[in-house]
Amino acid sequence: MKVDVLLGLQWGDEGKGKVVDVLTPDYDVVARFQGGPNAGHTLEFEGQKYVLRSIPSGIFQGDKVNIIGNGVVLDPALFKAEAEELAKSGHSLKDRLIISKKAHLIMPTHRVLDAAYEAAKGDSKVGTTGKGIGPTYTDKVSRNGLRVGDLLHNFDQKYAAAKARHEQILHDMHFEYDITETEKAWFEGIEYLKQFQLVDSEHVINQMLDNGKSVLCEGAQGTMLDVDFGSYPFVTSSNTVCAGACTGLGVSPRRIGDVYGIFKAYCTRVGSGPFPTELFDEVGDKIRDLGHEYGAVTGRKRRCGWIDLVALKYAVMIDGVTKLIMMKSDVLDDFDTIKACVAYKVNGEEIDHFPFDISEGVEPVYVELPGWKTPMSKMKGEDEFPEEFNNYLSFLEEELGVPVKIVSVGPDREQTIVRYVDD
Repeated sequence: MKVDVLLGLQWGDEGKGKVVDVLTPDYDVVARFQGGPNAGHTLEFEGQKYVLRSIPSGIFQGDKVNIIGNGVVLDPALFKAEAEELAKSGHSLKDRLIISKKAHLIMPTHRVLDAAYEAAKGDSKVGTTGKGIGPTYTDKVSRNGLRVGDLLHNFDQKYAAAKARHEQILHDMHFEYDITETEKAWFEGIEYLKQFQLVDSEHVINQMLDNGKSVLCEGAQGTMLDVDFGSYPFVTSSNTVCAGACTGLGVSPRRIGDVYGIFKAYCTRVGSGPFPTELFDEVGDKIRDLGHEYGAVTGRKRRCGWIDLVALKYAVMIDGVTKLIMMKSDVLDDFDTIKACVAYKVNGEEIDHFPFDISEGVEPVYVELPGWKTPMSKMKGEDEFPEEFNNYLSFLEEELGVPVKIVSVGPDREQTIVRYVDD
């Protein structure tokens, strides 16, 4: 068997959680392969709204195995709070969630370091969520990290050594802090974590594939936030692209099957960083209000703009996308004209490829398409799509070279339309 991969193709917040929940019935296993509690996946069904930060979105399907892979960084305190909240709503995790021993732990001092590093950057802030993600991945790469499996091997000694190292850095930075309460909650999370199956997940997932089990890999953030291929340095600290599923779960590239690429009918971004199609007018404000564009974890306003096909084509290429999924189509229901960026103008020259740096002097080149001016949220099938919307879909498919297989017309799992297009 092969693993299918689900990825965001923009700057995150594309709606991956909902789509994983929709697709999960077709899979035996759902696995997270990178990121941490900075990635909030929002799901709505049966009148309830849930925000998942570290736990795979397949958790709502009772008969599925959910895996937190080695590429994920885990905060025990936040994990405990998230799991207990799910348990209150009737979704118990203990018999359906397994955690890689090789996943790295976010320590209380990692969060302090995150704040200290951001403060030191002044006006050059990256705009992190302050969850300690970057410092944790830094420790991982520098071979100083603390892993889930260390809970079973001299944990207290390893924790004390890592904490002392962080404290020395903070002392040298003259950064004041108090982690008394944070550390207490963190150790309560550590004890809670011990109740779960802590496994060598690379062996588990490959054995499942050998036994004919179907696996869906769930990405966090978006392709344009990838540490290598995103708008560096305004990126996350992990590989959000398809290749990250291999390193973040321990599966061979030969075992990658379909790659689902998710994008919004427009574009958003949270925090700092370049955003060529960003709108600073009433149109941008209207998209934000209609799309409820506020961070699921941070609550921050998302910056809004028209769809950027230059960046999107780049993401499709990097990820090897085989099927596209368009989210929030209904947000554009009331616009007379829809714009799409098909090229950039850089220093007076028009280019259609994603360049090394988009931080300065990039002007979007737009084409305009007529809006559909039709409410789509109650539509049940593609035969109800207005002509103008079908034209928009055809335009995107021609530009991107990949079929749009699924269209979302609202936040609920039922507001999802599967199209009968050629793969």
